[in-house]
Amino acid sequence: MRLPTLCLLTLPWLAGAAHPPAAPVDPAPLAPVYAPRLAVARLQYDGGGDWYANPSSLPNLIAAIRQRTTLDVDPKEARITLMDERLWDYPFLHLTGHGNIRLTDAEVPRLREYLLRGGFLHADDNYGLDDSFRRELKRVFPDRELVDVPLRHPIYHAVYDLPQGVPKIHEHDGKPARGLGIFIGNRLAVFYSYESDLGNGWEDVGTYKDDPPELHEQALRMGVNLFVYAVTSRPGA
Repeated sequence: MRLPTLCLLTLPWLAGAAHPPAAPVDPAPLAPVYAPRLAVARLQYDGGGDWYANPSSLPNLIAAIRQRTTLDVDPKEARITLMDERLWDYPFLHLTGHGNIRLTDAEVPRLREYLLRGGFLHADDNYGLDDSFRRELKRVFPDRELVDVPLRHPIYHAVYDLPQGVPKIHEHDGKPARGLGIFIGNRLAVFYSYESDLGNGWEDVGTYKDDPPELHEQALRMGVNLFVYAVTSRPGA
């Protein structure tokens, strides 16, 4: 069922709801970038990791956003690099893979600027990305730490109520799923789904024979929440 437009304009954090403790605010915040369209972009990176993993994941997530909200999202995913001039057009970047990620010296400040100006990065550890992602994120924000996103945060309640937080799709090494993030002021700018594998959950039902449809649905609900939060929490949204 498509949600009334009003639902997406009166979300709790836009009405001054309490936020988790804020990270240090940058001394000279950059002017926000206002994305001219609603779209999801897959981030292409170097280092050897398979940034293109889970090919049916983003098409399914985009279809769910279009069907379940009033947001007129571009029906096709984009694929861009951090140095692409189109970067500023996309309010939501998705990064995934199993292997190594390495940002160039030019890409590090570029990603920082994108996030400071209101962009949102969702990184999904497809199992094997964790060490290199944390290393590169520390280059982007040496002054900020990845922290657990509190279960009361709007990203778990924006459209769907997910009181247990990010769902666990694949067992891998058995650790619990965690939603980690980096805050800029009160705004969550980076969400890292760790030990969850949301992208696998977004893929076509039956892609992984051991994943029941219920997990697919939970993953899609989390993805819808991620996108809605990203586009409504931007400065000036």
